[in-house]
Amino acid sequence: MKILKDILYKVTIEKVIGNTGVSVNQIVFDSRKVTKNDVFIAIKGVVSNGHDYISKAIELGANTIVCEDLPDEIRKGTTYIQVASSSSALAIMASNYFDNPSEKITLIGVTGTNGKTTVTSLLYQLFKDRGNRVGLLSTVKILVNETEYTATHTTPDPLTINYYLKEMVDQGVEYCFMEVSSHGIHQKRTDGLDFNGGIFTNLSHDHLDYHSDFDEYRDIKKSFFDELPKTAFALTNADDKNGPLMLQNTLAKKYTYALKTYADFKAQILENQFTGLLLKIDNNEVWVKLIGNFNAYNLLAIYATATLLGKDSLETLQQMSKLENVNGRFQYSISERNITSIVDYAHTPDALKNVLETINTIRTGNEELITVVGCGGDRDAEKRPKMGKIAASLSTKVIFTSDNPRSEDPETIIHAIEKGVPPEHYKKTLSISDRKQAIKTACQLAEDGDIILVAGKGHESYQEINGDRFDFDDFKIVNQILNALNK
Repeated sequence: MKILKDILYKVTIEKVIGNTGVSVNQIVFDSRKVTKNDVFIAIKGVVSNGHDYISKAIELGANTIVCEDLPDEIRKGTTYIQVASSSSALAIMASNYFDNPSEKITLIGVTGTNGKTTVTSLLYQLFKDRGNRVGLLSTVKILVNETEYTATHTTPDPLTINYYLKEMVDQGVEYCFMEVSSHGIHQKRTDGLDFNGGIFTNLSHDHLDYHSDFDEYRDIKKSFFDELPKTAFALTNADDKNGPLMLQNTLAKKYTYALKTYADFKAQILENQFTGLLLKIDNNEVWVKLIGNFNAYNLLAIYATATLLGKDSLETLQQMSKLENVNGRFQYSISERNITSIVDYAHTPDALKNVLETINTIRTGNEELITVVGCGGDRDAEKRPKMGKIAASLSTKVIFTSDNPRSEDPETIIHAIEKGVPPEHYKKTLSISDRKQAIKTACQLAEDGDIILVAGKGHESYQEINGDRFDFDDFKIVNQILNALNK
């Protein structure tokens, strides 16, 4: 049991009705999960408004209600806390409830459109390999040392974040690397967390179904850096046109990294092959197993972060040479017929362009590059024709298919993608809504030495259609089909 007034510390309170000295059991923001003596926080969500369930929460046993709007009926024996933002209150109260674990660990947040999962996952791998006790909060998984938990959101809800941070503290974790999404920032999920550093990767078209426009999306990313304390560091990609903007109002110590422009941390690509990259960082050459310009940026961000956290630079470069690619991020295999299949999470125009340009830089030009790609349903529709144009312009053959259609008609999504295809590329495109059949067709079209890119879902092991999730793993499926065709 916790005392209510203790977990209200630092919450912006507008009015109190009742006793803040009561003991409370747990914090809940889903009324269906309320038990006796819980605090129910009424959140105004995108789909539903928690204020509509205040009476239900009290009937189920909640002794405290935290809300932005007080209900018409004030029940005797119940404490009401009116706050400026229920979402912010939830985050701050969650930190207090779990004894502010982020203050007892070195917490590094990574934000940007692309690269968050790769940077956080590889930082986890690098620090673990160096003998540190490490945690990870990412899209792919949550790790407490080497114990793995399933992740459901890029940035989990504040109770989940603080629960696992508390687990990390209890398990002696020294460093935690965390993905910070624009949704998470906007919904105040990171309020109350004590970050020791923030990293900006890049910014391109994404999530405009959620944010009103690109400027809002950019400014929400920037607000993460605005809130960093002066004891933290802020590291930004100086080659991205929005990179310098991220540092404009931060109190944190400012650092930059770049491949093209002047920066505190610089790298040069000496070789770029399917087997890896040869990089020159701080006048030292290092061979890494990751591929492409975008991964050169990711690796430079990792190197800079390790240096800013006091790690020896040469040891960091040695460890970087051992890093393995993250599942679903340019994950490739070569079949018996020398067909290269690549699975990548590229689900934004910029990410797809980066992957295709990387493949085109490495390939000789004699092979076919067959791309299988779709777009998610119930999400940003503006990017669909852009994805179609990029895929058709940078591939020799393209098959448009379903991604996670969710509640949308897959054919409607595909038609929107097709609208972006320039007329001169019409003949190289096909449309097959069944994703498995689309992958199979790509494998059947491929001849010895060709390259197949399956983009959009990456690490995901499911396909979501009309509210149901079906087992679906791009990497397994493309390899199963290629192996079967070899026989």
